[in-house]
Amino acid sequence: MISVSEAGEKLNKYGQGHVLSYFDSLNEREKNVLLKQIEETDFSVLLSAKNDHGEDKRVITPIKALQLGEINEKKDFYKEKGIKALREGKLGAVLLAGGMGTRLGSDDPKGMYDIGLTRHVYIFMRLIENLTEVVRLTGKPVHLFIMTSEKNHEATTDFFEKKDYFGYDRSYIHFFRQEMVPATDYDGKVFMEAKNRIATSPNGNGGWFSSLAAAGLLSLIEKEDIEWLNVFAVDNVLQKIADPVFFGAVLDGNFECGSKVVRKNSPDERVGVMCLKDGHPSIVEYYELTEKLMNEKDENGQPAYDFGVILNYIFSVKALLRIMNDRMPLHIVEKSIPYIDENGELKHPEKPNGHKYEKLVLDMVELMESCVPFEVEREKEFAPIKNRTGKDSVESARELLRLNGYEL
Repeated sequence: MISVSEAGEKLNKYGQGHVLSYFDSLNEREKNVLLKQIEETDFSVLLSAKNDHGEDKRVITPIKALQLGEINEKKDFYKEKGIKALREGKLGAVLLAGGMGTRLGSDDPKGMYDIGLTRHVYIFMRLIENLTEVVRLTGKPVHLFIMTSEKNHEATTDFFEKKDYFGYDRSYIHFFRQEMVPATDYDGKVFMEAKNRIATSPNGNGGWFSSLAAAGLLSLIEKEDIEWLNVFAVDNVLQKIADPVFFGAVLDGNFECGSKVVRKNSPDERVGVMCLKDGHPSIVEYYELTEKLMNEKDENGQPAYDFGVILNYIFSVKALLRIMNDRMPLHIVEKSIPYIDENGELKHPEKPNGHKYEKLVLDMVELMESCVPFEVEREKEFAPIKNRTGKDSVESARELLRLNGYEL
């Protein structure tokens, strides 16, 4: 562990000397906690923060998607190609599971939420079942990397242990914590959430690869000769994972990245859509879509920006290493951040008082040389659980699972 003088040098280098303001009043255990956090925190990342409030002047144009009709014509070919690569162990899967079930009324990790009616059906269980289908098909387990957070790591790992990893080969499951980034005031000074603790927040959905690397898992990926990673979010209980058809299409087109997409319900549906920005693959957020873009048609008379992302991507590991070394930007997000004031009292502001910093998946896509939007049927592969009731809820996911013949 670093010494107090070394911690002071590091902090002063980035203008954060105030972090040690209360150091002399701490007991030995508290001092060690703070010194360890200072040692592990990369303050330099704050220098690459990117303010998103300026106008994006890049030219947005449509990107060609691989649509259902084309996919079905070559489905057997893609599937065979994907299965061959899966049997060679070329694909790993990455589950983003750092969130809690707060919006579902649960204090547990989101993946522990039980959507069953007559039996236990946990979100984690559904995802492992989906992955197991592919393992049965290929006869080769897929390495699954599960990203947790500071808040839910122990609960998640304990749950998997208790449930015997839902029958999956535990030697192929690897947990790692998402990296944390300091939260700051508007002047870039990091907040303290306690006298011995810097206020931090997770580094965003684009921080999964750097977090995986920080956990030392790149050596396993290299040792196992894993060349591709399929990253997906915890809340979509219908999604196919390590889908050989999707994987085969990405391989066949020699793309650096593939993104599963669904056709939008309406022009103004609140989803990010695939596009090109200055000729590079990208995602345009729903609030960036002008009326003109919403109504634009392609050469076939279909909406030009019609394919929404569902956070299920395949990335080339080689490309991921390249963009990680180039350092992805951090985006500034205005938030209400609890902090201790000059008297050491914890405050909970009702209005935004500073910035949190996040890496975004859309930046990973933008830094790829090529990306294929791969259309899937919404009713068969998109059942996100974000709310207890209504749209994208436990209720709507249950209905879609029933429609697909799944017993709850």
